[in-house]
Amino acid sequence: MRVTSSMYYESLYGNNNSKLNEKLFDVNKQIASGLKIQYASDDVATFTETMRLDNEITTLGQIKQSTESGYKISNQSDVILNDFEDSMNRFRTLLIQAANDTNDTTSRDAISAELRGLEKHLKNLSNTSINGQFLFSGSMVDVKPISDDGTYNGNDIGMNSFLGSDSQQQYNLTGADLFLGEEILVRREITTNVVQTLNAPLPTSTTFSGSSLMSEFMGDINAPNDHYFYLRGTKSDGGAIKTQIQLTDSQTVDDLLSQIGIEFGNTPNLDLVNVSLNQNGQIVIEDRLKGSSKLDFHIVGATDFSGGGAAAAAINDIDLLDVGSTDYAVVTATPGLYVKEFVKSPYASAVSGGTTNDSILYDRTQFTQEGATLSSNVPQILKEDNAFATDSTKLHEVFSGITYNPDGTYLSGLDGKVLKLEGTTVSGAPYDISINLLDGGSTFTDNLSANTYDIFNVDNIRIATPASEVTYRQLMDVINMAATDSLPAANTDVEYDNAIIASNFIGGTNLTYDGKISFQDALNVTTGASMAVYDSNSDDFTLASSVATFNTNNALTVRDPKTDFFTTVDEMITAVENYKNYPDSASGEMRNVGMQNAIAMMDDLQNHVFRAHSTVGAQSNTLTNSLERTELLEVSTMTLRSSVIDTDLAEASLELTQLTINYEAMLSTVGRVSQLSLVNYL
Repeated sequence: MRVTSSMYYESLYGNNNSKLNEKLFDVNKQIASGLKIQYASDDVATFTETMRLDNEITTLGQIKQSTESGYKISNQSDVILNDFEDSMNRFRTLLIQAANDTNDTTSRDAISAELRGLEKHLKNLSNTSINGQFLFSGSMVDVKPISDDGTYNGNDIGMNSFLGSDSQQQYNLTGADLFLGEEILVRREITTNVVQTLNAPLPTSTTFSGSSLMSEFMGDINAPNDHYFYLRGTKSDGGAIKTQIQLTDSQTVDDLLSQIGIEFGNTPNLDLVNVSLNQNGQIVIEDRLKGSSKLDFHIVGATDFSGGGAAAAAINDIDLLDVGSTDYAVVTATPGLYVKEFVKSPYASAVSGGTTNDSILYDRTQFTQEGATLSSNVPQILKEDNAFATDSTKLHEVFSGITYNPDGTYLSGLDGKVLKLEGTTVSGAPYDISINLLDGGSTFTDNLSANTYDIFNVDNIRIATPASEVTYRQLMDVINMAATDSLPAANTDVEYDNAIIASNFIGGTNLTYDGKISFQDALNVTTGASMAVYDSNSDDFTLASSVATFNTNNALTVRDPKTDFFTTVDEMITAVENYKNYPDSASGEMRNVGMQNAIAMMDDLQNHVFRAHSTVGAQSNTLTNSLERTELLEVSTMTLRSSVIDTDLAEASLELTQLTINYEAMLSTVGRVSQLSLVNYL
């Protein structure tokens, strides 16, 4: 085949020109864009690797942003808690100063004023916000966590920063943990509030102590006398106590304390509680079990001076002690029944015309009224985990005397139990209700009209609820219907539901944040309602112990695993305002623990805040470490991406130079070829 000039030209220029131009275009494009490829078709492997690295960089950016936002909250919480602890240290110092008896009332007034200022400062710190978001409200960041009265309004939900795949870190400290948290290592401690003295006209010793004889402690006119003590309360495991203790003249106060310990479960080999006397002769009981808030205590003593026997002091019905006197002078003038008080409260009797001696009352006391609100003072606490009851909590999960199957399900204990509900409605009319807990279907009876109503369940098939299934919501529905005078028109599920709805327009009965039952009158600024809820066995010592208590004339709480920060702070300040060094029902707030106990309570609060602060510090450290790691990974990933997709400008420039030289050489060669004559082919 004859080679023509055009064929030679095409071979030398056509193909090479196209290829060189394409390569020159690609190199110029890489230099201009800084990228090795523009489209997936340019290099599938490089494109795939680049997309994967882009996704990784985006994820790391999200983690970095999330971590930085969380760190700001955690770090600010850390700063606020530093100020919080400084204020608490100052608070404790002032408490110690106030407890010093060298301070007169003027000095203590000045101290209490500063304490109130610190209380306000602590509330302001608790309500700190960043960009309109409150630090200690849980997930309810738009809600002010602490009200003026110290109530917590947030929730217990933590908020988390995203730290990577299946990895999160909480960055906030909820107010539920800080102000209402629980310290499982704390032992509950309670105390009576009546200062005890020797009662004999001529005691052999002027100093009251554990070795003091009963004849000195209770009095000895017509010796020998027997002395009776009526003990009620709750063990640390939630079991109820109701018993009579009998002691002779020759026995001592220590013997009484020992018997109290035995009733709370102490054995020769193991003490479940520590029972002691403080320097003021008050009985102090400390739970040996950590983390339980159930321990409760009430006691009243009685001696019959009329004839040297038991007589009026040995009774079955505690109300019979109401005829006695707590004034020894009256008893000696007219020998008769002497009643020794240990615990006093301002609570009124549940029954109109009932006992007038408040010292013998335990759980038949009326809820405290403040304006439109009625409040109980005993938190409803689950036996299993020491948590506060909620609407859905079943009564048997809190009540004592319950037997369970091996699998933990309810077996017996509530069938036949009766709760009494007494008081006046919002309009002042009396009501008297019996709540009958029955395994075959629970009911409640209006004792004034003799009408009985089923406590209906909420299932599709409406029947009376078995005792094992009755919840606190159902109990409070009955309480609310009674207090608002909205009992069902007939014993049907429809009328039952209608009565609940109608009662809710007049008032509301609910559990507070700390597990106490509270009634709120919706129509009146000052409610006409009153109420008391108690076990029908309460007053009779021949019957079983009460299965539940709601409002009691009980011992005062000094220490408890559960924290209620601002309630405790207020009680401390009140002790200083009342000039009260120790619990004393005869002065100031009857149920205040006093400054000496307040110092111990402040120690517990400080330890609680320190632990919460440590949690915040750990959160901040974790977030800081995560942020540093994320930034390092982000740089590494971006470097790796650059090595995959970015153009090496030096290499590209060299390649451009080489291609340019090649292109120019090709053009020169083509130019020479195009000038050849026929002679060159011969």
